[in-house]
Amino acid sequence: MQSVPPDFESLIHTHGAAVFGYLWRLLRDEADAEDCLQETYLRAYRAYPRLLARGHANLTAWLYRIATNTARTHLRQRARAAGRVTALDIERLADGHGPGVAELAERREALRAVAAAVEALPYQQRAALILRKYQALSYAEVAAALDCSEAAARANVYQALKKLRGELAGEYEAV
Repeated sequence: MQSVPPDFESLIHTHGAAVFGYLWRLLRDEADAEDCLQETYLRAYRAYPRLLARGHANLTAWLYRIATNTARTHLRQRARAAGRVTALDIERLADGHGPGVAELAERREALRAVAAAVEALPYQQRAALILRKYQALSYAEVAAALDCSEAAARANVYQALKKLRGELAGEYEAV
């Protein structure tokens, strides 16, 4: 059996937590995110020698592209198995400490609304938004991760934010 190239180990060590966070935001399930992270590592490990031979310049974007494709495949399988994509479970995000019950309930409701709005976005827009706003990737890296042009990456983030603003504006005008 071959040994793991040192560069690959450092790549995984450096980006593992961020890629897991990205997968969790896409999938909204810790176990699914862990499964996809392992699949991402396996696919990356298998492709790593080809990557080195070509001299790929942006390893971060390459790893996110693999994670994106893995998550997309997983979501399709989950949707087929369930007959539809399940609703988000935001309950676990509220810690129950500190704020009062009323404030906590308002926060939970706001999180549900935001999460539902994000989940309702088309996949490409959702992935672009998460990569840009949560993972802090540049538009060039988002484009490379999603296999699109930089202009398309910008447009996807813009359209996602526009849809979220429109969707959530009515939710909080009465508050």
